[in-house]
Amino acid sequence: MQDPLSFRGYGAPLVLTVPGVDNSGPGHWQTLWERRRNDMRRVDLGMWTRPHRNSWITRLGQAIRTSEGPIVLCAHSLGCLAVAWWAALEGQAFGKPVAGALLVAPPDCDHLDEGDRLAGFAPTPKMMLPFPSLLVASRDDPYASHEWSRSIAYYWGSEFVDAGALGHINAVSDIADWPDGQALLDRLTATAAERARNPAPLETRRSILKQSGADRQGAPL
Repeated sequence: MQDPLSFRGYGAPLVLTVPGVDNSGPGHWQTLWERRRNDMRRVDLGMWTRPHRNSWITRLGQAIRTSEGPIVLCAHSLGCLAVAWWAALEGQAFGKPVAGALLVAPPDCDHLDEGDRLAGFAPTPKMMLPFPSLLVASRDDPYASHEWSRSIAYYWGSEFVDAGALGHINAVSDIADWPDGQALLDRLTATAAERARNPAPLETRRSILKQSGADRQGAPL
């Protein structure tokens, strides 16, 4: 089998998988992708059943610091909130070391009862992420309204991707290894690899940051 890190010599990014609460099981698209790709590594956030925001942020930060850039984050559900909180607290330069992120089905933690195990991740950070990102949302996600997801994409400066009616875009969504999602990830990794080979001038990077929220129709919630 090919060395999982052999791709690094070609400038391709490492994809860090960031699961949500309860981790991603054997039938989840994140797990299926990890089995078939040689560029992915899962972040062990720990405390999977009772997630703790600061602990998750710390572990995500450690995984990023100990990985050679460029890095693309591939997050699902509560993992998206961990990514947003890390970005808000870390304050990295644009596109380095994290060069992009695929953010799938972030949950609305802002309207939960205090005793809910996800409530500790509220309030959702409302700031521009310091890397290009795609936010994928389902029209019938039980954990977030389509309007809320679109609003968060606006604040994060993410390109908004309407996935149709796929529930929480997880193992019970009947999407198997989710080819459409893989195409989105490949788009991010290809862009990150190209930028690593041909770094953009500072002003160009600033322009990319300002324009990364491609879908900005409607007022934020």
